[in-house]
Amino acid sequence: MAVWALGINHHTAPLDMRGRFAFAMDQIAPHLQALRSALHRMPEAAIVSTCNRTEIYCAGEHPELEPTLDWLARSAGISPGDLRHHTYSLENGLAARHAFRVASGLDSMVLGEPQILGQLKDAVRAAEAAGALGTTLSQLFQRSFAVAKEVRTSTEIGAHSISMAAAAVRLAGQLFEDLGQVRVLFVGAGEMIELCATHFAAKNPKSIAIANRTLERGEKLASHFGGEVMRLGDLPDRLHEFDAVISCTASTLPIIGLGAVERALKRRKHRPMFMVDLAVPRDIEPEVKALEDIYLYTVDDLATVVQTAQANRQAAVAQAEAIVDAGVQSFMHWIDQRNSVPLIQQLNAQADEWRAMELARARKLLAKGEPVEAVMEALSKGLTQKMLHGALAELRAGDAQARERAGTAISHFFLRNSR
Repeated sequence: MAVWALGINHHTAPLDMRGRFAFAMDQIAPHLQALRSALHRMPEAAIVSTCNRTEIYCAGEHPELEPTLDWLARSAGISPGDLRHHTYSLENGLAARHAFRVASGLDSMVLGEPQILGQLKDAVRAAEAAGALGTTLSQLFQRSFAVAKEVRTSTEIGAHSISMAAAAVRLAGQLFEDLGQVRVLFVGAGEMIELCATHFAAKNPKSIAIANRTLERGEKLASHFGGEVMRLGDLPDRLHEFDAVISCTASTLPIIGLGAVERALKRRKHRPMFMVDLAVPRDIEPEVKALEDIYLYTVDDLATVVQTAQANRQAAVAQAEAIVDAGVQSFMHWIDQRNSVPLIQQLNAQADEWRAMELARARKLLAKGEPVEAVMEALSKGLTQKMLHGALAELRAGDAQARERAGTAISHFFLRNSR
């Protein structure tokens, strides 16, 4: 059994390239079906898609990295050659190591951040619901979760971490003298927006508003922070009311355009606006960044902010990597054992067949009145001869070199307990 992974992330590709490979959670099932159909023998598969990465994990009889790359390229309408420069591909132990490091937050833009673990679990649930997850990938991910838990509890890898949400608040504090006088708009109502709203609410802004496609979910989130809710369709007319805008939706196209921001600035008499686009693909058109009085940050822009706390956690990295190494060794040992299962099954089946034959023969002898001791002697000799027949044949056949190899193997398997 082979395991392979192919991906694109914040280390290998710019934001706009990553945005072309973002898979919405409600579309994972059909994408998994298409991927498995494009490969041979419908291998196990899972797709992990977050702001910073899109990764495909598969397990099958043989690795199929090229067909996996071809399928991923076609899904975004680009050539495999253009995509190849931005991807990484890993097999077996290296694929397992990568999965364990991702789950542990060791491969994240924010070292040790815990959000990726929840995103991985969502990806596993989606693959399981789609019927694409088998025993091997289930083991891979369950072990990755166990490794992540041990890293979290046994090291200080997550200590002093600065999340994207905290980084956004820090940047806003550098622009505005008093965050208590700032009107904040959050676009979307998912986990990241909830996290950002929690951080901003701690600074007691002047007002909080939630704009979401569905009012019900927006109202639920707004009620937690004493804010108001509005429809996405009202954004262009009300954008000028807000000093800070933080957006993170699952939209495949920008929902805040250049024209809407230009009109908002005009109505604000060019008072500055702070904007954070945490979505991949982008929620805010990139041209907005060029406007005067606009301070627009993307997930990649925030990377320099979150790096400031990295040095405090580097001492824990070596310890975390050791935990990952142990997890990889354990998983690969499990894989090796699984590869032996067919042979073990064949040996058991052959032994059962011999046993059944000798038992049947013994019962016939007993029925004829043969002495029990003689029957038992015949039974033991019959089993012994059947078990040793192949080994003895190998020792008598072939050339001297072949007999020597056979002798070494037979000594190892049959004589080690007698030494």
